[in-house]
Amino acid sequence: MTGSSEERPGRRILLGRVSGAFGIRGEAKLESWTEPRAAIFSYQPWILRDPQGNERELRGVRGKQQGKYTVANFPDVIDRDAIEAMRGTEIYVPRSALPPPSEGEYYWVDLEGLRVVTVDGVSLGVVSHIFATGANDVLVARDDERERMIPFVVPQYVTSVDFENNVVTVDWDPEF
Repeated sequence: MTGSSEERPGRRILLGRVSGAFGIRGEAKLESWTEPRAAIFSYQPWILRDPQGNERELRGVRGKQQGKYTVANFPDVIDRDAIEAMRGTEIYVPRSALPPPSEGEYYWVDLEGLRVVTVDGVSLGVVSHIFATGANDVLVARDDERERMIPFVVPQYVTSVDFENNVVTVDWDPEF
């Protein structure tokens, strides 16, 4: 696997969402999609995008795992009603806030938009998105005609990821 992922300017990563208030002192319950869930606090500044599309940048958010919840303290919010008003607000961070992935690992967002070709050079479109199934991740390649779901299993199906040429090469039947 060659190259490295170059961050596209302004690229952001969705890390979580405010799901409601926790307690009475202005703490927020979060849905965190980081692993572990409390790692969301390591990546800042946050760009908060409310359900109406308004955005603001926020630094200094602290928090912890509290049982099954990820709980946040926002530096400028001290009451439960203000947190309830934030329900549904998405939490983004700049891609540059994330550490570089380890060798052979990728951030899904870095793969989105790359061309997908077979080992025989047949174009399957571009990476639309990737999702987890539990058994393995699945790369979705989309072109004008169809969508293909390819198990992200290296090297069996995904033979290379080349960020320099923006190509993911797969060992996959184009008719499947």
